[in-house]
Amino acid sequence: MKKGILLLSGGIDSAVAASFALDSKQELISLHFVTEKITGKESLEKAKKLCKILKLKKLYSVEASNAFGEISKKCDHKYYFVLMKRLMLKTAQKLAQKHKCTFILTGESLGQVSSQTLSNLSTIDQASTIPVLRPLLGFDKQEIMDYAQKIGTFEASTGKEMCDALGPPHPATKSSVETILEEEKKLVGNPLLELEFKEEKL
Repeated sequence: MKKGILLLSGGIDSAVAASFALDSKQELISLHFVTEKITGKESLEKAKKLCKILKLKKLYSVEASNAFGEISKKCDHKYYFVLMKRLMLKTAQKLAQKHKCTFILTGESLGQVSSQTLSNLSTIDQASTIPVLRPLLGFDKQEIMDYAQKIGTFEASTGKEMCDALGPPHPATKSSVETILEEEKKLVGNPLLELEFKEEKL
């Protein structure tokens, strides 16, 4: 059995992605990025509910309010979502190494939002040295919502989306690794980006 880190957002998509992995007998450890200082605790409570529905045994949280705030303030704002997701992958990779996981799992689907264009996904993926799996890549939103209803996660997943609280009004739909690496230099050495894991009680 292979083991991976699930980026569990508290939204609809990541829970559905998790169900596909669980159906194929993959073991998952959940990781949720909390922005309590910005949006409150609602997303973490949703993530806990989803873990219980999906029968996931481990959930780690990371308080990322300061880190995401630094990205928003110090970097070109149009690249916020790309930079944020690269930070999430780098953090997930540390947890993966700790637990000897071989992949990272996300609920992203192609073109649904600005960070999920082919250009931006390619840039984001290069932040990780282990594979990023996206079982919903070719799904549209209605298909994902229908599947969430089928597996019983839809109600727990609904509510205000928290991940875009600091995002720009017009995010970039294209990026290059070279450009993003230059942006990340603005954050190098920033202690706020040394994110710590907390294991949550389920």
